Amino acid sequence: MFRKLLAAFGAGVEVDTVLHNPQVRPGETLHGEVRFRGGSSDHRVDAITIDFTAVVEVELGDHESRHTFSFLRAQVAGPFELRAGQAHALPFAIPVPWETPLSAIAGHPLPGMRLGVATELALAGALDKGDLDPLFVNPLPEQEYVLAALDRMGFRFKGADLEAGTLRGSTMPFYQEIEYHAGPEWRRHFNELELTFIAGPSSMDVLLEADTRGGFLTSSRDVYNRFRVRYGEHPGAVEQALREGLRAMARRRGWF
Repeated sequence: MFRKLLAAFGAGVEVDTVLHNPQVRPGETLHGEVRFRGGSSDHRVDAITIDFTAVVEVELGDHESRHTFSFLRAQVAGPFELRAGQAHALPFAIPVPWETPLSAIAGHPLPGMRLGVATELALAGALDKGDLDPLFVNPLPEQEYVLAALDRMGFRFKGADLEAGTLRGSTMPFYQEIEYHAGPEWRRHFNELELTFIAGPSSMDVLLEADTRGGFLTSSRDVYNRFRVRYGEHPGAVEQALREGLRAMARRRGWF
């Protein structure tokens, strides 16, 4: 429904954003339209901007807090004159960044993730950001292969979140961690596994982090592995690369 913006300035401009495909994948295009209607008098609109946002965990010493990060801003209109009472519908098509974190699996929301788009109206030297419209980003096929392989290996989903920071090979100010309890085959080696994707136009990097079980004379610590998957690879090849990555982490502690 239309939401009245900038009421404090007496503008009375009404804006509504409709997403035609709120279920998208990284690299696809988000289609929608901004519908807006003028108020009781004419106004000059400086810009209408679509803002991709995500809720991110930020560590400050021993404390964690959540902050909303903007990771893409796309201007879809402006400047222009908006006549009193005049209605418009402005279509837009915005490429979804390849590194956009996943927020849905098989069309269902991924617990712990909050992604959305907000519409920002710049009018009369003031900014007003509309309500957040949820954005559901589903996995690429190769990401689905990794997730399905973990499921077959008995790894159990624990949660997902976004952490502030930029990883090597990434352009994002945050990264996603999808957390699992270790499957039966790996339980004697790992307590938990964290999975991160860094996707690009032709391939993606898969980052694994596991907290290892300490032995009689050793303490537990984190081990890492990173491997690349090219788009179009067979699901079996992707699963094999995943297994090799897990084994490589285990070999560092002399388990194999």
